[in-house]
Amino acid sequence: MNEQPIYLQRASTGIEGFDDVLAGGLTRDRLHLLEGSPGTGKTTFALQFLRAGAEAGEVGVYVTLAESEQELRDGAASHGWSLDEHIVVLELIAPETILDPDQHQSLLYSSDLELGETIQRICEAIERLKPKRVVIDSLSEIRLLAQSSLRYRRQVLALKHYFAQQGSTVILLDDLTTDATDSAMHSIAHSVIHLDQLAPLYGGERRRLRIVKCRGQSFAGGYHDFTIRSGGVLVFPRLVAAEYRQSTLDQTLHSGVGELDQLLGGGLAMGSSTLIIGPAGAGKSILTLQYITATVERGERAALFVFDEELGLLISRAKALGMPLEEMRAKGQLIIEQLDAAELSPGEFVHRVRTLVDRQHSRFVAIDSLNGYQAAMPEEQFLILHLHELLQYLNRQGAATFLTVAQHGLIGEMTQSLDVTYLADSVIMLRFFEARGRVRRAMSVIKKRTGSHENTIREFTIGERGIRVGPPLEQFQGVLRGIPTYLGSDAPLLEERN
Repeated sequence: MNEQPIYLQRASTGIEGFDDVLAGGLTRDRLHLLEGSPGTGKTTFALQFLRAGAEAGEVGVYVTLAESEQELRDGAASHGWSLDEHIVVLELIAPETILDPDQHQSLLYSSDLELGETIQRICEAIERLKPKRVVIDSLSEIRLLAQSSLRYRRQVLALKHYFAQQGSTVILLDDLTTDATDSAMHSIAHSVIHLDQLAPLYGGERRRLRIVKCRGQSFAGGYHDFTIRSGGVLVFPRLVAAEYRQSTLDQTLHSGVGELDQLLGGGLAMGSSTLIIGPAGAGKSILTLQYITATVERGERAALFVFDEELGLLISRAKALGMPLEEMRAKGQLIIEQLDAAELSPGEFVHRVRTLVDRQHSRFVAIDSLNGYQAAMPEEQFLILHLHELLQYLNRQGAATFLTVAQHGLIGEMTQSLDVTYLADSVIMLRFFEARGRVRRAMSVIKKRTGSHENTIREFTIGERGIRVGPPLEQFQGVLRGIPTYLGSDAPLLEERN
């Protein structure tokens, strides 16, 4: 006979995204370890945990063995928080009299006395206040007072059983600054949360966390990016596309340019991804904006993430081509975000995309360009996996996704530092070519999973009326190499007009 599983009660951490990683929050009436080097955000995590309890009417105690109460309150004030009557700060720092020479012990320093008094004062406060949430900062001080790993382990075990009897959910902070290499706390704690801070060669620091263990409950494994801003911590759970149901939408995305749709076999499928590759200046961004304009004209929302180009310049350039991005933006039909690759983590970028698709129901998402996205994670070795999950998620949500990649070179052989052609459902290639003493543009469709497409090469121009696409270049050979050979008698090239 199969028995129904028993789910332990959870305590919300009050941190956006963190409860999702923990599948509901921290298990109540258990002892949890939050570890990380100084500066990773342990204190901010702990204060938000106590504030979430205070908002629910639960008493919380912050036991500090290192920082003063005033330092804690100043840190909370920097986030716009005030520690109300539900949060009690218990300061157990050695009194100022320790600096008095008359108070020094000349023969013996009694660590036994110091540790015993510390634990006793903690227990007295717990019995008096009956808190539901407790934070002890930090284990390094208790470890130093214990002086031996055996005594330290026994003392922590005793605290664990004591808090369990009191019905308190406890977070122990460990700054990992001591030389001790034993991992006794990992086996004692109900859950272990590790915080990391990475410093790339250029740009701001990146913070991430990982759930090392968590007994009796599911959680999202792997690393999750997070950031600390004025107002607290924001966690960006790692995206797992398999958790989302496959979209059953069967709609076609049109560009508004008949010849372009013909080249693509009638159009692109919603819920698919399209990659536009070509050299700098070939028209990748303008082609993307053409589809954005057509999406907005159909009454749907679009989102554009710009890594490379300055936003004001892009808006001015699009306006000159008859694409009023600013007007679309003002009406809420288009969301444009300028992203700084040096300050953005992959998790935060995915979070922004998900917010626009989930909450604002954007049906079109464009990333211009993947070169900038790659620059946002120069030390990431798993960019392809990040991108795969993002594209799978967007496809399952029924959104059309456009990506651009700038290739190295202008005419002739092209190379690219990031090969993602196998990830995209459709690939559009743009090229420069020379004919009749002028530099011209050509486009072709290399791949389309969702249907048939032309295998021709068409010339296109960019002017005041937007994009014009000409008939197939049937009398030329070698267009994609950049220096075509004319084989016919009357070359059907587009006139240079708007």
